[in-house]
Amino acid sequence: MLNFIKNISPVEIGVIALILFIIFGRGIIIGIAKTGGETLKQIKGIKKSVTQAIEDEPK
Repeated sequence: MLNFIKNISPVEIGVIALILFIIFGRGIIIGIAKTGGETLKQIKGIKKSVTQAIEDEPK
């Protein structure tokens, strides 16, 4: 579904970020980045919990 993301180069990501910065300004971009970071942190925590539960499961 999102396979096109794998084909985006770092330069293209930079151009997209620059365009977003110009359109929306600094505050919104910082808020989006902060929310994204918090979301990734939560996802990693959930992954760790699930992995631990699977490993602790009796065989």
